[in-house]
Amino acid sequence: MPGGGQAGGEFSLIARYFTWPTPSADLGVGDDAALLRVAPGMQLAVSTDLLVEGTHFLAGTDPGRLGHKALAVNLSDMAAMGARPRWATLALSLPSADDRWLDAFSGGLRALAGRHGTELVGGDTTRGPLSLCVTILGEVPAGQALRRDGACAGDEVWVSGTLGDAAIGLALLTGARAPALDAAAAAACIERLEAPQPRVALGLALRGIASAALDVSDGFAADLGHILERSGVGACVEVARLPASAALAPFADDPAVREALLGGGDDYELCFTAPAAAAADVVRAAAQAGVLVTRVGRIVPGAGLALVDEDGRELPPARRGFDHFG
Repeated sequence: MPGGGQAGGEFSLIARYFTWPTPSADLGVGDDAALLRVAPGMQLAVSTDLLVEGTHFLAGTDPGRLGHKALAVNLSDMAAMGARPRWATLALSLPSADDRWLDAFSGGLRALAGRHGTELVGGDTTRGPLSLCVTILGEVPAGQALRRDGACAGDEVWVSGTLGDAAIGLALLTGARAPALDAAAAAACIERLEAPQPRVALGLALRGIASAALDVSDGFAADLGHILERSGVGACVEVARLPASAALAPFADDPAVREALLGGGDDYELCFTAPAAAAADVVRAAAQAGVLVTRVGRIVPGAGLALVDEDGRELPPARRGFDHFG
């Protein structure tokens, strides 16, 4: 982190930057544990994501965007489950306590939390290598959660938004192979990497429509593979249908872009399946959420993912998605 004024001791740091009003909690930050009220008839959805400098984000990343992303990746998990986010905790390891960095980080976190009605109710801070760990808790009506194990042969495969921008953004920042984007397109890809937009409204709108869902964090092909494995089915995806942004569409034939569309991580879009008869409902749900969705393939009997071109000819398999221990 950059140098600057010190934020004081641990408890003053927490009080200054991470103690916010929590009207829906009986007890928030400041005790040994938070006390929460779950509404009758609801299940509690819980997810945790850890972001480590050098693995999940580059050194020197804007702290406001880091605060946003630390929560966004968890909100994306709630979206994938069709759960409404309610509360979050933050565990923060810091090399040093710097006022300017903390002010920007907490501002980014709080702004996104406010947009999604999420209250910070606890956590921990310690000195160490920079890492950010958010646990999020949400509510979903009992039996209505979107899961990975409900896809059936004959269902259609859909994806929200566009794919590949974050992977190209990372390539641009690290000097890896990437298309020759202009400045505006490059900035858009980097923003998708550093400040993803979780599809919470779409996840809520898809309850009762989607048969299976997850968020695309490790790459479209790899993540769709998790649905296929859990559901015991296969899929056929038309690669030409994979949605590319305005920044990447002119470079659709570039091997780096094709690889990013299929295997790039950090998109945080939703990949989901739905019965073919529900296509109009999917489109209405997407319009309600204000999100683009694209039908990219279908679920078939068997196992594994087949990639085909617009003429139905099979293409080489996609590379594996991101795996910390692969």
